[in-house]
Amino acid sequence: MNNQGAEEERYAYYRGRKPPRFVTESEREAARILDYYRIPWMYEPRTFILEQDEAGNILEAFTPDFYLPELDVYIEVTQMKQSLVTDKNRKVRKMAEKYPEVRVKLLYKRDFMILARKYDLTLPM
Repeated sequence: MNNQGAEEERYAYYRGRKPPRFVTESEREAARILDYYRIPWMYEPRTFILEQDEAGNILEAFTPDFYLPELDVYIEVTQMKQSLVTDKNRKVRKMAEKYPEVRVKLLYKRDFMILARKYDLTLPM
């Protein structure tokens, strides 16, 4: 779901220059949780090149959903079924190999279900 037509929501702990344009409702809910806990965050601030050809053309890249500057960690959120996250898992593993100094955490559907119950959030299924 794209929110480009939606009313712009304000986030107290967002540290980006332009208002975030979330691709999914899961990303929006994650931003609300980060704000609730007063954790400064940025939305898709960096793309990591995972693979290039001999000419330098980018063949594969990965843009994590969030960066938490005070914790120095990137977060990728997914509402996909566990069995369908193979590609994201592969990219996170590839990123760890190519950028070992960068920390990335993948939050799965089950993680969001736990958060939804705890914080009474309504998540799309």
